[in-house]
Amino acid sequence: MKNITLGQHGPSVTPLCIGTWAWGDKLFWNYGNGYGVEEVEAAFTAALEAGVTFFDTAEVYGLGLSEKLLGQFIQKAPQSVQIATKFGPLPWRFTGQSVSDALTESLKRLQLERIELYQVHWPFAFFLSQETLMNTLADEVKRGRIAAVGVSNYSATQMREAHQILGVKGIPLAVNQVRYSLLTRQIESNGILATARELGVTILAYSPLAQGLLTGKYTPERVATPSGARKVDPRFSKEGLQKIAPVISLLNSLGEKYDRTPAQVALNWLIAQGNVIPIAGVKTPEQVKQNAGALGWKLNTEEIGQLEKVTRLWLS
Repeated sequence: MKNITLGQHGPSVTPLCIGTWAWGDKLFWNYGNGYGVEEVEAAFTAALEAGVTFFDTAEVYGLGLSEKLLGQFIQKAPQSVQIATKFGPLPWRFTGQSVSDALTESLKRLQLERIELYQVHWPFAFFLSQETLMNTLADEVKRGRIAAVGVSNYSATQMREAHQILGVKGIPLAVNQVRYSLLTRQIESNGILATARELGVTILAYSPLAQGLLTGKYTPERVATPSGARKVDPRFSKEGLQKIAPVISLLNSLGEKYDRTPAQVALNWLIAQGNVIPIAGVKTPEQVKQNAGALGWKLNTEEIGQLEKVTRLWLS
């Protein structure tokens, strides 16, 4: 498994990242109902066994519980792991000190003195200017508490601004974490992907399986009711599933060729885009093993093109 460098010369991480939004989150994922601490700890262990050591969390996931759980698991881990977490620019945070204080609290929950990547969770910062925000993060890199700075959900213009402010301090912008999958390809048409390539910024792709739509589990013939907020998502209706049926059919066909699942093919397509790391959310060790099956093999150029063609509908 070949590691990827975050940004131009950031930390080296595995080409697949484990997402931990569901670790402690009751609102969207119903944490504690059907799965809990035992399952997510087993998922953490399974990831290490599969050679995946890069984990993404955020202070808002489970209101800090995701970070706390990760911190507990890291203490028992037999090897080093790479952690990415996120700062939420909330209305009452309008000074550089508030950014540093939030980082301090995240590090306490994670039981770490330093993390590989600290990301700004969303671009709207209320009363906190991007200058104050980025300058503080640059200072934290120099202080040694974070190895690299990232953003999340930033547009091409916002990403360029963050890159420029950090650049004055001699710190590169390493990452933009955005929604990206075969069924959400807007970053290819709105300038985000092109700008990231121009600036040497790595894309971390969240919802790489479109919240389960690309697993093949949901089809028009057997409309299963998903959990949590997905129940009201029209994409999971019979009509929504009929729309994506050609995509699932191709994923199944390619999966049969390589003895892989539709999800593994969908993740492999993202990795094939170059300098893109999928963040696969997991709750159980089985899901980790499933996602890790996206590694160690490659779709060929023709197959990548077939998937690109069948999903053009989702470019805008």
